[in-house]
Amino acid sequence: MIKGLYAAASAMVAQINQQKLLTHNAANMNTPGFKQTLSSLSEWWTTPAYTATDGIDTTYGNWLGNLGLGVESLPEISDFSSGALESTGEIYDVAISGEGFFRVKTPDGERLTRDGRFNRDAKGNLVTVDGYQILNSAGQPIVLPDGTPSFAQDGTVTVNGVNAGKIALVSFKDPETELTRDGENMFLAAGAPTGESVGTIEQGYLEMSNVDSASLMTQMVTVARAYEAAQKMVQNQDELLGKSISTLGKIG
Repeated sequence: MIKGLYAAASAMVAQINQQKLLTHNAANMNTPGFKQTLSSLSEWWTTPAYTATDGIDTTYGNWLGNLGLGVESLPEISDFSSGALESTGEIYDVAISGEGFFRVKTPDGERLTRDGRFNRDAKGNLVTVDGYQILNSAGQPIVLPDGTPSFAQDGTVTVNGVNAGKIALVSFKDPETELTRDGENMFLAAGAPTGESVGTIEQGYLEMSNVDSASLMTQMVTVARAYEAAQKMVQNQDELLGKSISTLGKIG
């Protein structure tokens, strides 16, 4: 019974973790460039189960299989599939169509993002919505003179016909293993980019998050029901344990 109690309790903890993850995705459903976080459950431990033996013989009976002792959440991973491109008509909004990430300079070092909500700061730097500088292929900030910017598909930026630099796009062969999430919408690379191709820049568009609202709601309902089922199992195990203790007390 103790094993059953632990197994049911572990399921409750795992479902709470799943709910937190889904809530985080829901909170960023409308964040441009956001990549949803995924996780799954796995058996925590198993123990062999056998049929009972007769008399005082302690030899194991027939093997019935393995008895699960609970579940645990596997490490979280980021889903790097592309989100839909949405037209905004804003001159500083840019989206990546295809593979690739923008290089961004932050106080903690270089980071990567798919969020293309850009602007021009007081010093003329091309910056993210959080004020971080966008970098070119040489790792330097892109400085824009006064005027209306135009972003070519290869990342070249011109202002009133004058070349002001080129946005660097980098890609990775396996971003799930080469990139680590840092905050809501930034990623830290474990090494140099290893991708062989990058996408194109689309001005006046933003890539939306890749969170599917319909699928998200289904998952949240499933997790809630699984939690309730595990909670009932904990209650049942607790009641059985109480009855066993009461019965043994009477026998003594």
